[in-house]
Amino acid sequence: MRTITFFTLALSLSIATNTVKAQTRPAIQPDPVIEKQVETLLRKMTLEEKIGQMSEITIDVLTDFHSPNDFKLSEAQLDTVIGKYKVGSILNVPLSVAQKKEKWAETIRKIQDKSMKEIGIPCIYGVDQIHGTTYTLDGTLFPQGINMGATFNRSLVRNSSEISAYETKACCIPWTYAPVMDLGRDPRWPRMWENYGEDAYINTQMAVEAVKGFQGDNPNKIGKYHVASCLKHFMGYGVPVSGKDRTPSSISTIDLREKHFAPFLACIRSGALTLMVNSGVNNGISFHANKELLSGWLKEELNWDGMIVTDWADINNLCTRDHIAETKKEAIRIAINAGIDMSMVPYEVSFCTYLKELVEEGEVPMTRIDDAVRRVLRLKYRLGLFDNPYWDIREYDQFGSPEFAKVALDAAEESIVLLKNKENILPLAKGKRILLTGPNANSMRCLNGGWSYSWQGDRAEECAKAYNTIYEALCNKYGKENIVYEPGVTYATGKGALWWQENNPEIEKAVQAAASADAIIACIGENSYCETPGNLTDLNLSGNQKELVKALAATGKPIVLVLNEGRPRIINEIVSLAKAVVHTMLPGNYGGDALANLLAGDANFSGKLPFTYPRLINSLATYDYKPCENLGQMNGNYNYDAVMDVQWPFGAGLSYTTYQYSNFRVDRSKFTANDELIFKIDVTNTGKVAGKESVLLFTSDLVASLTPDNIRLRNFEKVLLLPGETKTVSLKLRGSDLAFVGYHEKWILEKGDFRVVCGSETLTIQCTETKKWETPNKEL
Repeated sequence: MRTITFFTLALSLSIATNTVKAQTRPAIQPDPVIEKQVETLLRKMTLEEKIGQMSEITIDVLTDFHSPNDFKLSEAQLDTVIGKYKVGSILNVPLSVAQKKEKWAETIRKIQDKSMKEIGIPCIYGVDQIHGTTYTLDGTLFPQGINMGATFNRSLVRNSSEISAYETKACCIPWTYAPVMDLGRDPRWPRMWENYGEDAYINTQMAVEAVKGFQGDNPNKIGKYHVASCLKHFMGYGVPVSGKDRTPSSISTIDLREKHFAPFLACIRSGALTLMVNSGVNNGISFHANKELLSGWLKEELNWDGMIVTDWADINNLCTRDHIAETKKEAIRIAINAGIDMSMVPYEVSFCTYLKELVEEGEVPMTRIDDAVRRVLRLKYRLGLFDNPYWDIREYDQFGSPEFAKVALDAAEESIVLLKNKENILPLAKGKRILLTGPNANSMRCLNGGWSYSWQGDRAEECAKAYNTIYEALCNKYGKENIVYEPGVTYATGKGALWWQENNPEIEKAVQAAASADAIIACIGENSYCETPGNLTDLNLSGNQKELVKALAATGKPIVLVLNEGRPRIINEIVSLAKAVVHTMLPGNYGGDALANLLAGDANFSGKLPFTYPRLINSLATYDYKPCENLGQMNGNYNYDAVMDVQWPFGAGLSYTTYQYSNFRVDRSKFTANDELIFKIDVTNTGKVAGKESVLLFTSDLVASLTPDNIRLRNFEKVLLLPGETKTVSLKLRGSDLAFVGYHEKWILEKGDFRVVCGSETLTIQCTETKKWETPNKEL
């Protein structure tokens, strides 16, 4: 009876998923020519060749380490990896440091020649070019994702991704592991800076722009200047319970569907070709083993024919770390049957051996292998790799051009956030004598963060010598004779030094230097780190740095705090000591120049925080909190004291000018799920300088069957306004945008009132009809 029950359940699930797929239009419309090519080639392939296409090996395995200072491929390892095991993908950077584009092209050409000779199928090479040409020397590095979120400027994200694609293609690399769209909802998490902020909507909007910038307009034909994108990390990666990287999360299905899935859903519908899986575990289930999410939510529900790749060694982790498999072979069975198409192994070829055995033993069906290989081959055909496994990089003559640099500078300027400007101390007039202090004042490593020339960003000083630190940029702006540099606190360097370690402070030297200064700029924050090495146990800013600021404040000289950090460190003890606070986050190679322009008033601040900056270590919060989290004391005997106490809220950001919002209106005050609502508001620059203002539209569901979020971002637009100028900004919503995932894990829009907020203005709209969706996702 039990066997019959399980068989019936499996059959029912199979019928249900096939029905959903049949009813959902393809996320990417298939190209008949490509599909025919895929099927023709698939029929000719041996099992070994198919499994090889599902394997991805790091370039270290192919490296001849007899020449440590001059990267060379090992012919013997090429014979083994590609000749014998038919491996179809290689990743990562040679010798763990950025290479010249010519070296990239030379290396990939050799790999492709070997692959075409031995297999007749091109290799696909992938790298983490997450904020420009991460692993290519002399290319353009843009601000990190958190900064791009702070710009609230979709066109900057699209343009920067187009440039990144162009310069990646100039290396003969066709695949980038970007964009990152994990919601950075926990400031303890060491990868918070890689995504666009804490909010689902801004991550969705920016990630879609990135995909379009990387891939171009036709996912079936990736052009000469474009690459395949890779959405990551599917999903919920940014909210581990402990705050530490690659540790378990506890996310409800409701939150997964409504918030964490939203960016992936939108990007797949926009043509994203590949996706990388979250390394973590949610509610006890490893994402790499979760068939419901990998095969169900992604492939079946969305009718998506793209490819799913693991993160680093994450199939092995099912055995060695998560203990849901007794052996690595069993881990492979679980992951492949769950829906993984390509394994980032990355160091061993045993994956190929074990997977072949599993197929021969009937543990992994041949249909699953063929499905995975179709997806890999389809990707390679869409990239045109069969016709052009490599190309002449001399055709990419705009690589590292001044035009590209200007976009990176603009992005940095628009991303830096002014959080405090008491008595209008900024802009700082030229001719003043400035003490520049703090451990971040003269470091390219700190400006760029991780994934910059090396994994941890620790090679930036040698690789980014052509660019200006904050010190160098301020010398250029104000004159070297007017800048006194005395750091007071410095980070430890040298072999074995950890990113967070500091040398013995020399605070008294900085205090003495302040005597001759008119103003103090204190550059504080974090050194660079990436992934698990960035885990920490205390979110407070280092004691040395806080003591430096306190000692300088005692001199009576006005202080401008410059925060240069990938996540918000707790600084409530010193905020009141500063006249101004500027948050640069990780603005990239042009961050020093951008900051100098802003401090001098040659550019205007327009960035806004895409996350909530905490004030207290036990009061970490996001802007879309539940109403009971900010209630204050209740009447009566019960002392219910829940107060939202943050340093700066989501969307905070000042300017050198002021803006007035007025005449807020909507074309319909009553609506249903199918209606489009057009909100309009007049925004006036009431100051004396031009500025760009990010106009943010929020809604609040006043009463719902599940306790609603306090407020949600629903749209935004950025406008340039000259002094005295007024522009009418239009912001559109669909009625269905105000739906939420209900108790039964289905989307629902309930009748009732919604408050809509834009700047200082508020209005109320009313949904007149409840709608429940029976499909997993709201159809467009």
